[in-house]
Amino acid sequence: MTIRLPDAQGALRAYEPRTEPLALTPGAPFTSRTVFSAAHVVADPYADTTPDGPAAVDWDATLAFRRHLWSHGLGVAEAMDTAQRGMGLDWAGAAELIRRSAAEARDAGGRIACGVGTDQLTGGTLAEVRAAYEEQLAVVEEAGAQAVLMASRALAAAARGPEDYLETYGHLLRQAAEPVILHWLGPMFDPALEGYWGSADLDAATDTFLEVVAAHPDKVDGVKISLLDAGREVDLRRRLPQGVRCYTGDDFHYPELIAGDDQGFSHALLGVFDPLGPLAAQAVRVLDTGDAQGFRHLLDPTVELSRHLFQAPTRFYKTGVVLLAWLAGHQDHFTMVGGLQSARSLPHLTRAYELADRLGLFPDPKLAEERMRNLLSLYGVDQ
Repeated sequence: MTIRLPDAQGALRAYEPRTEPLALTPGAPFTSRTVFSAAHVVADPYADTTPDGPAAVDWDATLAFRRHLWSHGLGVAEAMDTAQRGMGLDWAGAAELIRRSAAEARDAGGRIACGVGTDQLTGGTLAEVRAAYEEQLAVVEEAGAQAVLMASRALAAAARGPEDYLETYGHLLRQAAEPVILHWLGPMFDPALEGYWGSADLDAATDTFLEVVAAHPDKVDGVKISLLDAGREVDLRRRLPQGVRCYTGDDFHYPELIAGDDQGFSHALLGVFDPLGPLAAQAVRVLDTGDAQGFRHLLDPTVELSRHLFQAPTRFYKTGVVLLAWLAGHQDHFTMVGGLQSARSLPHLTRAYELADRLGLFPDPKLAEERMRNLLSLYGVDQ
Protein backbone atom coordinates (compact mmCIF):
# COMPACT_ATOMS: atom_id res chain seq x y z
CA MET A 1 0.00 0.00 0.00
CA THR A 2 1.19 3.50 -0.83
CA ILE A 3 -0.05 6.89 0.26
CA ARG A 4 0.15 9.97 -1.94
CA LEU A 5 1.79 12.93 -0.22
CA PRO A 6 2.04 16.50 -1.55
CA ASP A 7 5.51 18.01 -1.83
CA ALA A 8 6.50 21.66 -1.42
CA GLN A 9 5.53 22.37 -5.04
CA GLY A 10 2.08 20.84 -4.61
CA ALA A 11 2.79 17.72 -6.67
CA LEU A 12 1.64 14.37 -5.32
CA ARG A 13 4.14 11.55 -4.95
CA ALA A 14 3.76 8.00 -3.77
CA TYR A 15 5.17 6.97 -0.38
CA GLU A 16 5.16 3.45 1.02
CA PRO A 17 4.83 3.51 4.83
CA ARG A 18 6.77 1.05 6.92
CA THR A 19 4.81 -1.81 8.45
CA GLU A 20 6.69 -2.37 11.70
CA PRO A 21 7.66 0.15 14.42
CA LEU A 22 10.93 0.19 16.29
CA ALA A 23 10.96 -2.03 19.36
CA LEU A 24 11.14 0.61 22.11
CA THR A 25 10.35 -0.47 25.65
CA PRO A 26 10.01 1.50 28.91
CA GLY A 27 12.94 1.60 31.28
CA ALA A 28 14.57 3.16 34.32
CA PRO A 29 15.99 6.72 34.53
CA PHE A 30 19.44 7.33 33.12
CA THR A 31 22.79 7.33 34.91
CA SER A 32 25.07 9.40 32.68
CA ARG A 33 22.83 12.32 31.68
CA THR A 34 19.89 14.25 33.09
CA VAL A 35 17.30 14.41 30.32
CA PHE A 36 14.03 16.33 30.23
CA SER A 37 11.41 16.23 27.52
CA ALA A 38 9.51 19.51 27.18
CA ALA A 39 5.98 18.16 26.83
CA HIS A 40 3.05 19.55 24.85
CA VAL A 41 -0.50 19.95 26.14
CA VAL A 42 -3.49 18.21 24.59
CA ALA A 43 -6.36 20.54 23.72
CA ASP A 44 -10.01 19.71 24.41
CA PRO A 45 -11.47 19.57 20.89
CA TYR A 46 -15.07 19.73 22.11
CA ALA A 47 -14.72 22.97 24.06
CA ASP A 48 -16.42 26.06 22.65
CA THR A 49 -13.38 28.36 22.61
CA THR A 50 -11.76 30.99 20.40
CA PRO A 51 -8.08 31.37 19.47
CA ASP A 52 -7.71 34.41 21.74
CA GLY A 53 -9.70 32.96 24.65
CA PRO A 54 -8.54 30.81 27.58
CA ALA A 55 -7.17 27.43 26.59
CA ALA A 56 -9.33 24.35 27.00
CA VAL A 57 -7.12 21.41 27.97
CA ASP A 58 -7.90 17.71 27.90
CA TRP A 59 -6.35 16.94 31.26
CA ASP A 60 -6.66 13.16 31.06
CA ALA A 61 -4.81 12.95 27.74
CA THR A 62 -2.28 15.58 28.79
CA LEU A 63 -1.34 13.73 31.98
CA ALA A 64 -1.35 10.36 30.21
CA PHE A 65 1.30 11.68 27.82
CA ARG A 66 3.48 12.68 30.76
CA ARG A 67 3.15 9.20 32.22
CA HIS A 68 4.28 7.87 28.85
CA LEU A 69 7.46 9.99 29.03
CA TRP A 70 8.17 9.05 32.65
CA SER A 71 7.73 5.35 31.82
CA HIS A 72 10.71 5.62 29.47
CA GLY A 73 12.89 7.23 32.16
CA LEU A 74 12.65 10.79 30.85
CA GLY A 75 12.07 13.79 33.05
CA VAL A 76 9.26 16.16 32.09
CA ALA A 77 9.89 19.86 31.58
CA GLU A 78 6.44 21.25 32.23
CA ALA A 79 4.78 24.49 31.17
CA MET A 80 7.60 25.42 28.81
CA ASP A 81 7.15 26.94 25.36
CA THR A 82 6.38 23.46 23.97
CA ALA A 83 3.16 23.69 25.98
CA GLN A 84 2.39 26.92 24.08
CA ARG A 85 3.14 29.31 26.92
CA GLY A 86 2.32 32.72 25.50
CA MET A 87 0.95 31.06 22.33
CA GLY A 88 -2.45 29.83 23.48
CA LEU A 89 -1.80 28.78 27.08
CA ASP A 90 -2.08 31.68 29.51
CA TRP A 91 -0.71 31.84 33.05
CA ALA A 92 -3.94 30.60 34.66
CA GLY A 93 -3.84 27.51 32.45
CA ALA A 94 -0.11 27.05 33.01
CA ALA A 95 -0.55 27.25 36.79
CA GLU A 96 -3.18 24.52 36.69
CA LEU A 97 -0.94 22.46 34.42
CA ILE A 98 1.96 22.81 36.87
CA ARG A 99 -0.13 21.76 39.86
CA ARG A 100 -1.72 18.79 38.10
CA SER A 101 1.54 17.55 36.54
CA ALA A 102 3.53 17.93 39.75
CA ALA A 103 0.93 15.85 41.61
CA GLU A 104 1.03 13.26 38.82
CA ALA A 105 4.84 13.18 39.01
CA ARG A 106 4.69 12.37 42.72
CA ASP A 107 2.29 9.50 42.07
CA ALA A 108 4.31 8.18 39.13
CA GLY A 109 7.73 8.70 40.70
CA GLY A 110 8.74 10.90 37.76
CA ARG A 111 11.09 13.85 37.64
CA ILE A 112 9.59 17.24 36.81
CA ALA A 113 10.79 20.80 36.32
CA CYS A 114 8.37 23.63 35.60
CA GLY A 115 8.65 26.92 33.76
CA VAL A 116 8.59 30.19 35.72
CA GLY A 117 7.91 33.27 33.62
CA THR A 118 6.01 36.54 33.59
CA ASP A 119 3.19 35.84 31.14
CA GLN A 120 0.62 37.40 33.48
CA LEU A 121 2.02 40.66 32.06
CA THR A 122 1.88 42.22 28.62
CA GLY A 123 4.26 44.94 29.77
CA GLY A 124 5.19 46.57 33.04
CA THR A 125 7.95 48.02 35.16
CA LEU A 126 10.91 46.09 36.50
CA ALA A 127 9.19 45.88 39.86
CA GLU A 128 6.11 44.39 38.22
CA VAL A 129 8.28 41.92 36.31
CA ARG A 130 9.92 40.79 39.55
CA ALA A 131 6.53 40.39 41.22
CA ALA A 132 5.23 38.30 38.31
CA TYR A 133 8.29 36.05 38.46
CA GLU A 134 7.87 35.72 42.23
CA GLU A 135 4.21 34.71 41.87
CA GLN A 136 5.06 31.95 39.41
CA LEU A 137 8.10 30.77 41.37
CA ALA A 138 5.88 30.37 44.45
CA VAL A 139 3.40 28.22 42.50
CA VAL A 140 6.16 25.92 41.22
CA GLU A 141 7.84 25.58 44.60
CA GLU A 142 4.53 24.97 46.39
CA ALA A 143 3.82 22.21 43.86
CA GLY A 144 7.12 20.55 44.81
CA ALA A 145 8.72 20.90 41.37
CA GLN A 146 12.08 22.25 40.29
CA ALA A 147 11.90 25.74 38.81
CA VAL A 148 13.08 26.74 35.34
CA LEU A 149 13.49 30.52 35.19
CA MET A 150 12.35 31.26 31.65
CA ALA A 151 13.23 34.28 29.57
CA SER A 152 10.64 37.05 29.94
CA ARG A 153 9.14 39.16 27.16
CA ALA A 154 8.19 41.76 29.77
CA LEU A 155 11.75 41.91 31.12
CA ALA A 156 13.15 42.22 27.59
CA ALA A 157 10.86 45.21 27.05
CA ALA A 158 11.48 46.86 30.43
CA ALA A 159 15.23 46.33 30.88
CA ARG A 160 17.50 49.24 29.99
CA GLY A 161 20.70 47.23 29.95
CA PRO A 162 22.63 44.31 31.47
CA GLU A 163 22.40 45.72 34.97
CA ASP A 164 18.63 45.27 35.03
CA TYR A 165 19.01 41.58 34.18
CA LEU A 166 21.69 41.15 36.84
CA GLU A 167 19.49 42.79 39.45
CA THR A 168 16.28 40.94 38.50
CA TYR A 169 17.80 37.48 38.31
CA GLY A 170 19.93 38.06 41.38
CA HIS A 171 16.81 39.00 43.33
CA LEU A 172 15.01 35.85 42.20
CA LEU A 173 17.92 33.49 42.81
CA ARG A 174 18.49 34.78 46.32
CA GLN A 175 14.93 33.86 47.29
CA ALA A 176 14.66 30.55 45.39
CA ALA A 177 14.27 27.69 47.85
CA GLU A 178 16.19 25.19 45.69
CA PRO A 179 18.63 25.43 42.77
CA VAL A 180 16.91 26.40 39.53
CA ILE A 181 17.57 26.01 35.82
CA LEU A 182 18.18 29.29 33.98
CA HIS A 183 16.73 29.28 30.47
CA TRP A 184 18.13 31.40 27.65
CA LEU A 185 15.65 31.19 24.78
CA GLY A 186 16.80 32.78 21.55
CA PRO A 187 14.72 35.09 19.32
CA MET A 188 14.30 32.34 16.72
CA PHE A 189 11.91 30.76 19.25
CA ASP A 190 10.36 34.07 20.33
CA PRO A 191 11.14 37.30 18.42
CA ALA A 192 10.18 39.36 21.49
CA LEU A 193 13.35 38.09 23.20
CA GLU A 194 15.74 39.83 20.82
CA GLY A 195 18.57 41.45 22.78
CA TYR A 196 18.04 39.39 25.93
CA TRP A 197 20.60 39.86 28.71
CA GLY A 198 20.91 43.48 27.65
CA SER A 199 22.59 43.20 24.26
CA ALA A 200 21.98 41.98 20.71
CA ASP A 201 25.70 41.12 20.67
CA LEU A 202 25.72 37.45 21.69
CA ASP A 203 29.23 37.66 23.14
CA ALA A 204 28.20 40.50 25.45
CA ALA A 205 24.93 38.75 26.30
CA THR A 206 26.84 35.55 27.15
CA ASP A 207 29.12 37.47 29.51
CA THR A 208 26.10 38.87 31.37
CA PHE A 209 24.42 35.48 31.51
CA LEU A 210 27.54 33.89 32.96
CA GLU A 211 27.90 36.75 35.45
CA VAL A 212 24.45 35.87 36.82
CA VAL A 213 25.49 32.23 37.21
CA ALA A 214 28.87 33.03 38.76
CA ALA A 215 27.26 35.26 41.36
CA HIS A 216 24.88 32.50 42.54
CA PRO A 217 26.40 29.08 41.72
CA ASP A 218 24.71 27.48 44.74
CA LYS A 219 21.28 28.48 43.39
CA VAL A 220 21.83 27.40 39.78
CA ASP A 221 21.44 23.69 39.07
CA GLY A 222 22.11 24.34 35.42
CA VAL A 223 21.51 26.50 32.37
CA LYS A 224 19.40 25.67 29.32
CA ILE A 225 20.72 27.12 26.09
CA SER A 226 18.31 27.39 23.13
CA LEU A 227 20.27 29.39 20.55
CA LEU A 228 20.68 26.69 17.85
CA ASP A 229 24.42 27.43 17.86
CA ALA A 230 26.46 24.39 18.90
CA GLY A 231 29.79 26.22 19.02
CA ARG A 232 28.45 28.91 21.31
CA GLU A 233 26.89 26.33 23.61
CA VAL A 234 30.16 24.40 23.89
CA ASP A 235 32.07 27.59 24.65
CA LEU A 236 29.54 28.61 27.29
CA ARG A 237 29.47 25.09 28.75
CA ARG A 238 33.23 25.19 29.30
CA ARG A 239 32.94 28.50 31.17
CA LEU A 240 30.34 27.37 33.70
CA PRO A 241 31.33 27.09 37.38
CA GLN A 242 32.11 23.63 38.68
CA GLY A 243 28.92 21.67 39.34
CA VAL A 244 26.60 23.79 37.16
CA ARG A 245 25.07 21.69 34.39
CA CYS A 246 24.52 22.72 30.81
CA TYR A 247 21.18 21.50 29.44
CA THR A 248 21.10 21.67 25.69
CA GLY A 249 18.00 23.13 24.12
CA ASP A 250 19.55 22.94 20.65
CA ASP A 251 17.14 20.95 18.51
CA PHE A 252 19.59 21.06 15.58
CA HIS A 253 22.77 19.67 17.19
CA TYR A 254 21.64 17.66 20.24
CA PRO A 255 23.37 14.32 19.46
CA GLU A 256 26.86 15.82 19.37
CA LEU A 257 26.20 18.12 22.34
CA ILE A 258 24.84 15.33 24.55
CA ALA A 259 27.62 12.93 23.53
CA GLY A 260 30.13 15.65 24.38
CA ASP A 261 33.90 15.77 23.97
CA ASP A 262 36.99 15.30 26.11
CA GLN A 263 36.18 18.51 27.99
CA GLY A 264 32.58 17.81 28.91
CA PHE A 265 29.03 17.25 27.66
CA SER A 266 25.54 18.68 27.79
CA HIS A 267 22.53 17.26 29.56
CA ALA A 268 19.23 17.85 27.76
CA LEU A 269 15.96 19.76 28.00
CA LEU A 270 14.50 19.46 24.53
CA GLY A 271 11.19 20.01 22.78
CA VAL A 272 12.06 17.41 20.17
CA PHE A 273 12.28 14.77 22.89
CA ASP A 274 8.47 14.99 23.02
CA PRO A 275 8.00 13.04 19.76
CA LEU A 276 11.36 11.28 20.06
CA GLY A 277 10.89 10.27 23.71
CA PRO A 278 11.18 6.44 23.56
CA LEU A 279 13.91 6.47 20.89
CA ALA A 280 15.86 9.20 22.71
CA ALA A 281 15.57 7.21 25.95
CA GLN A 282 16.97 4.09 24.27
CA ALA A 283 19.87 6.10 22.87
CA VAL A 284 20.75 7.59 26.26
CA ARG A 285 20.71 4.14 27.84
CA VAL A 286 23.26 3.08 25.26
CA LEU A 287 25.32 6.14 26.21
CA ASP A 288 25.04 5.09 29.86
CA THR A 289 27.14 2.04 28.96
CA GLY A 290 29.88 4.28 27.57
CA ASP A 291 28.99 3.54 23.94
CA ALA A 292 29.00 7.01 22.41
CA GLN A 293 29.15 5.59 18.90
CA GLY A 294 26.03 3.48 19.50
CA PHE A 295 24.28 6.54 20.95
CA ARG A 296 25.07 8.57 17.83
CA HIS A 297 24.01 5.66 15.59
CA LEU A 298 20.54 5.78 17.15
CA LEU A 299 20.11 9.53 17.51
CA ASP A 300 21.87 11.04 14.49
CA PRO A 301 19.17 9.86 12.04
CA THR A 302 16.55 11.82 14.02
CA VAL A 303 18.17 15.19 13.30
CA GLU A 304 16.58 15.52 9.85
CA LEU A 305 13.12 15.27 11.42
CA SER A 306 14.03 17.70 14.19
CA ARG A 307 15.44 20.28 11.78
CA HIS A 308 12.26 19.97 9.75
CA LEU A 309 9.98 20.47 12.78
CA PHE A 310 12.04 23.44 13.98
CA GLN A 311 12.53 25.16 10.62
CA ALA A 312 11.72 28.87 10.48
CA PRO A 313 9.47 30.26 11.80
CA THR A 314 10.86 28.09 14.60
CA ARG A 315 8.23 29.14 17.14
CA PHE A 316 5.64 27.07 15.22
CA TYR A 317 7.46 23.79 15.84
CA LYS A 318 4.70 22.85 18.28
CA THR A 319 2.35 22.11 15.37
CA GLY A 320 4.52 19.27 14.11
CA VAL A 321 5.00 17.95 17.65
CA VAL A 322 1.24 17.66 18.18
CA LEU A 323 0.70 16.18 14.72
CA LEU A 324 3.14 13.37 15.56
CA ALA A 325 1.49 12.78 18.95
CA TRP A 326 -1.85 12.33 17.16
CA LEU A 327 -0.40 10.03 14.52
CA ALA A 328 1.33 8.00 17.25
CA GLY A 329 -1.97 7.47 19.07
CA HIS A 330 -1.22 9.58 22.14
CA GLN A 331 -4.34 11.69 21.49
CA ASP A 332 -7.49 11.28 19.44
CA HIS A 333 -7.36 14.47 17.38
CA PHE A 334 -5.12 17.03 15.75
CA THR A 335 -6.40 20.13 17.54
CA MET A 336 -4.27 22.64 19.43
CA VAL A 337 -4.97 25.42 21.91
CA GLY A 338 -5.17 28.71 20.09
CA GLY A 339 -5.94 26.92 16.83
CA LEU A 340 -2.24 26.50 16.18
CA GLN A 341 -2.78 23.33 14.14
CA SER A 342 -3.14 25.76 11.21
CA ALA A 343 0.36 27.23 11.69
CA ARG A 344 2.13 24.82 9.32
CA SER A 345 1.38 23.97 5.71
CA LEU A 346 0.16 20.60 4.46
CA PRO A 347 3.51 19.86 2.73
CA HIS A 348 5.28 20.55 6.05
CA LEU A 349 2.95 18.19 7.92
CA THR A 350 3.23 15.41 5.36
CA ARG A 351 7.02 15.65 5.39
CA ALA A 352 6.97 15.37 9.20
CA TYR A 353 4.84 12.23 8.87
CA GLU A 354 7.19 10.69 6.32
CA LEU A 355 10.35 11.39 8.33
CA ALA A 356 8.81 10.08 11.56
CA ASP A 357 7.50 6.97 9.82
CA ARG A 358 10.95 6.22 8.36
CA LEU A 359 12.37 6.37 11.89
CA GLY A 360 9.78 3.88 13.16
CA LEU A 361 8.38 6.34 15.70
CA PHE A 362 4.74 5.27 15.34
CA PRO A 363 3.80 2.37 17.65
CA ASP A 364 1.03 1.47 15.18
CA PRO A 365 2.14 2.43 11.65
CA LYS A 366 -1.25 1.45 10.21
CA LEU A 367 -3.06 3.82 12.56
CA ALA A 368 -0.65 6.61 11.63
CA GLU A 369 -1.26 5.96 7.95
CA GLU A 370 -5.04 5.96 8.38
CA ARG A 371 -4.94 9.22 10.31
CA MET A 372 -2.65 10.80 7.73
CA ARG A 373 -5.07 9.77 4.99
CA ASN A 374 -7.92 11.39 6.92
CA LEU A 375 -5.95 14.62 7.25
CA LEU A 376 -5.09 14.61 3.56
CA SER A 377 -8.75 14.12 2.64
CA LEU A 378 -9.69 17.23 4.65
CA TYR A 379 -7.30 19.18 2.43
CA GLY A 380 -8.88 17.72 -0.69
CA VAL A 381 -6.14 15.23 -1.52
CA ASP A 382 -7.68 12.33 -3.41
CA GLN A 383 -6.01 9.02 -2.67
